Amino acid sequence: MLILKNWIKEILAVFVFFRFKNLLDLYDYLYENKIEKGIYATVFAYMCEKKGCFIGYFAQFKNRPYFPHGLHGVFISGDSKIGKNCVIFQHVTIGAVRTRGSKNIGNPTIGDNCYIGAGAKIVGNIKIGNNVRIGTNACVYRDVPDNAVVVCAPTRVIEQSQPLDNKFYVMQDDGTVEYYYDGKFYKTNDKEVY
Repeated sequence: MLILKNWIKEILAVFVFFRFKNLLDLYDYLYENKIEKGIYATVFAYMCEKKGCFIGYFAQFKNRPYFPHGLHGVFISGDSKIGKNCVIFQHVTIGAVRTRGSKNIGNPTIGDNCYIGAGAKIVGNIKIGNNVRIGTNACVYRDVPDNAVVVCAPTRVIEQSQPLDNKFYVMQDDGTVEYYYDGKFYKTNDKEVY
């Protein structure tokens, strides 16, 4: 019976993705229309399960983050808030604390232009400032000011005096360099980034 249900979900997914380009477009549609049930929601949940990811229905994004390695292992709890131009690598957890008696009960709020390394964990009702870099496998459980770098556990915050440029740069096969900003890629002549 389980195989039959998954087969039906696969067929539904084919039809759903005639309308939506990708999983994030489907998420945007569900969020904007406050849809939690039905075919679209079922296909969204099924595809997230297939990719090993989770995006809570009420997670809020100022614009679409860039996921350089896709959504593999990414967990974003509902009611989390993520600012503009964020780059989120694989296996990142942006999670709520819901345990009775715990400090920081709630969901994280992440500022604009943040760069979150692979495996980072951001948990609880904390605020991550703008232009913050969170290193690979860092566990963040307290507020982080603007223009800071967060590395390893225990969390160490290294404040910066100038805003950090957290644009994500990619070199294309033809040698051109592009950076991700405001939801899309732009070409640049700056070859120093590679």
